[in-house]
Amino acid sequence: MTKPDQSAFHWQDVPAAIGLLTRIPMPVDADRAQMRGAAAAWSYPIVGLAVGCILAALVAILSTIGIPAPVTAALALSTAIIITGGMHEDGLSDSADGLWGGWEKARRLEIMKDSRIGAYGVLALILSVGLRGICLALLIASPLWLIALLVPATVSRAALVVVMHILPNARDTGLSHAVGRPSGKAAGVAIGLAALCALLVAGGLAISLCLIATLATLACIAIARRKIGGQTGDILGATQQVTEIAMLVTLTAYIS
Repeated sequence: MTKPDQSAFHWQDVPAAIGLLTRIPMPVDADRAQMRGAAAAWSYPIVGLAVGCILAALVAILSTIGIPAPVTAALALSTAIIITGGMHEDGLSDSADGLWGGWEKARRLEIMKDSRIGAYGVLALILSVGLRGICLALLIASPLWLIALLVPATVSRAALVVVMHILPNARDTGLSHAVGRPSGKAAGVAIGLAALCALLVAGGLAISLCLIATLATLACIAIARRKIGGQTGDILGATQQVTEIAMLVTLTAYIS
């Protein structure tokens, strides 16, 4: 097979990205997807939007039949975790264990690779699921429910591409290393798609949401660079979680 143009964008990148970031069955040309690698990262925000649309449809149905907002939020959050296979939550827990459980880079990376979960990881998951659940319960009962489901899911996936572009791989193995580093052009397209979605869905709120997402992403980049000198798949998962939570918390400020 002829190697695809890494500077171009192909519609086949979208199903490949969906297959990578979710558990949704997709007909994917494995050879082409492997050769495209990080060049397909521009489509990650589209995956987030797809996940958000599924959750929005679920919430709309549950709300229509009278399911209370807290229960609807719990079901929506559970569905999101099932759709993604909990890969972002796994990255958050591994990152929390590794970054704060080791005293040097090699040890931190070793802990992050360990399948066992420690106290930091457990606490990170409790805080993540708890904060998202509380925020969603409040937001689903408000006029901002659609924004809460679509914008954080989309923008937080663009954050992954930014981290992949800015930081080198911290290790020579793993999913992130296998995918590679996206170009500035791919990162720019991902940011543009996420910003467009935020603007169309959230209107004026898009500015504050994108700003807080940027700050959260930069914080994750700074911590990862200082602790392990780069990024891994776990760091990417943690970035998605932190960025999404930051935007959800921001949205709750508008309904308080």
